[in-house]
Amino acid sequence: MNDNELIRRAAEFRSRAYAPYSGFAVGAALLAASGRVYGGVNVENASYPVGICAERAAVAAAVTAGEHDFEALAVIADSPAPCAPCGMCRQMLMEFPLKRIILANTAGATRILTPAELLPHAFGAAALPTKELIHEDTDC
Repeated sequence: MNDNELIRRAAEFRSRAYAPYSGFAVGAALLAASGRVYGGVNVENASYPVGICAERAAVAAAVTAGEHDFEALAVIADSPAPCAPCGMCRQMLMEFPLKRIILANTAGATRILTPAELLPHAFGAAALPTKELIHEDTDC
């Protein structure tokens, strides 16, 4: 699947966003290594922190289906310039193999980034102690 098709799929998903408070609908299309595409939309809540972003919703849908390897993610919003994912979404995206992130706006502008460009110096599994370092007599 090419980038334009993935952006088109993200735009389709965007039409289903639930954004009654901000009016800022976002759609995401996540292309798995298997070739399947998983969608996500932002879902707002009156208690703002309870909502979820489109990027994390797409990752959750893919992981629920058993996917863990991803080729690309397209994200689209009606913004002046292509809108980058928030910090929580950036951290979530760093957890999984992902080759490129395609940011788009509804006016047709795009920007393509690697995960490392999106979140340099990311926190990852390598920063965690290995199982051998965790004491067996703790709950951690």
